[in-house]
Amino acid sequence: MAFIATHQPCAECGSSDALSVNADGSTHCFSCGEHTPSKTTTSNVSTSPPQQAAPQAAPSLFVTDAEFQEISSRGLWKDTCKRYGYRVGKRKGEWVHVADYRDLEGKLEAQKLRYENKKFEAIGTPRSFFGMHLFPMGGKKLVVTEGEIDALSVSQAQDNKWAVVSLPNGAQSAQSTFKRHLNWLNKWDEVILMFDEDEQGRKATGQVANILPVGRAKVARLPHKDPNECLLNNATSAIITAIFQANIWRPDDILDGRDVLDRLLNPKANQSVSYPFVGLNEMTRGLRKREIVTFCAGSGVGKSQVCRVIAHHLLTNVGSTVGYLALEESVERTAQGIVGLEIKKPLHLEPFDDEEEFRTAFDATVGSGRCYLYDHFGSMDSDNLLTHIRYMAQALDVEWVILDHLSILVSGIDSSGGDERRMIDNMMTKLRSLAEECEIGLIVVSHLKRPEGRGFEEGVATSLSALRGSTAIAGLSDMVVGVERNLQDPERMHITTLRVLKNRFSGETGVACHLKFEKATGVMSEFQFDEDDDSFEPFAPEEQTNNNDQTSND
Repeated sequence: MAFIATHQPCAECGSSDALSVNADGSTHCFSCGEHTPSKTTTSNVSTSPPQQAAPQAAPSLFVTDAEFQEISSRGLWKDTCKRYGYRVGKRKGEWVHVADYRDLEGKLEAQKLRYENKKFEAIGTPRSFFGMHLFPMGGKKLVVTEGEIDALSVSQAQDNKWAVVSLPNGAQSAQSTFKRHLNWLNKWDEVILMFDEDEQGRKATGQVANILPVGRAKVARLPHKDPNECLLNNATSAIITAIFQANIWRPDDILDGRDVLDRLLNPKANQSVSYPFVGLNEMTRGLRKREIVTFCAGSGVGKSQVCRVIAHHLLTNVGSTVGYLALEESVERTAQGIVGLEIKKPLHLEPFDDEEEFRTAFDATVGSGRCYLYDHFGSMDSDNLLTHIRYMAQALDVEWVILDHLSILVSGIDSSGGDERRMIDNMMTKLRSLAEECEIGLIVVSHLKRPEGRGFEEGVATSLSALRGSTAIAGLSDMVVGVERNLQDPERMHITTLRVLKNRFSGETGVACHLKFEKATGVMSEFQFDEDDDSFEPFAPEEQTNNNDQTSND
């Protein structure tokens, strides 16, 4: 039965031009392999087509003006073509290759025609594997290729003695064809998948291997793109080797421990860069890409200032590119804070008259071409923000992203009282994936829930259990650092303690360092702080900046 309309859209898979319509109204999609029978015949037949039977074209429509012959351009013998029913003939005045598709009983059900310009045409609907009729009883090994030429090539490499079949419509038809003929496939001890060495072939391999019983699917790897290229390059021995050395298929993300030796002997270097604080560096071994570091504290304790100090350090001492998303303040306030650290003046509190010095400080920090700020205009849409972070990483080569802060972002998603815990779970999961996908380091700020009695603003020690909203914050962060300060103690209100609450990298936790805030300059300097005698001993300046780059193996 010939097609009366081709290149039509398919409602099943969404293809715009892969559907063809037969004279009786039945359709076939050459993208997904879906066949829809004629509406005039469906009332008397089951809605599920027989597993092995297929709609057959009228015999008068098949190409008969064709003969078996050697196909030298493909390196194929005449005997190989004759065994499988692959002929060369003419249709409408053009030379074509004719592949006969037969059911398990040997009855011709369809033909596929290949023209010289690589145009394809089908007479009838090929639903069986090409060559399937030659091996109805099953056996030990079955090789499955993507196309007829490849099946002929593999068969010829084995002197046409062993079972080889091919998919009716390439890799895109693999899943539907395997499902349709699963009973026949289960008659084989091993089903060896020899698909093309490209993305489509690898995808199809994973799809059909999951259909077969565990351990039955094997994967053959070739030194060339497909079996016919091996044949043309006198590499028939490589085809045989690939069959007998085929490995049982397993998902790509499940590794045999024996296969990781090279990774252990040649570990991937994960470059670390330093924090601006010696004590925090010693405990955490610095910042690393593909990690999330969460800073948490009570309200007004100084989380944002700590983040500005880190951003300033990354820009000036490390030379990194930084993306800064401050959702609780304006872009101007963020920029003033970072530039002010360079000048050592709190620019948001007092004017600065020396324009030349200001421009020098600006060019070294916010205006360096390595600092990108997010002007949110009050918009807190999470998906929009994630898109902006991805853009920063992929288009602007941002290495470190500071998100201040998570709680206000989530509150902006649904101000009508949605499930905050669920929203934080979702947001942290997306941030975790984004850090891996874009290979960036994420510094996230989070609030703590209010404790009973004294609050965190009065110097109460932070803890993982106090993270607000969701356990996903602690669970998906690689590092959690508590920021502690007693805002009500007149003698120590300018002393901030950084406490490592979680450390996936080295496992060390506890108080990392103490920082003293200089009100006149806005600078946070690291001090050795003795709780008993209230003495402060500053670190030498070189100690705070001499550890900008470290390399760790992760």
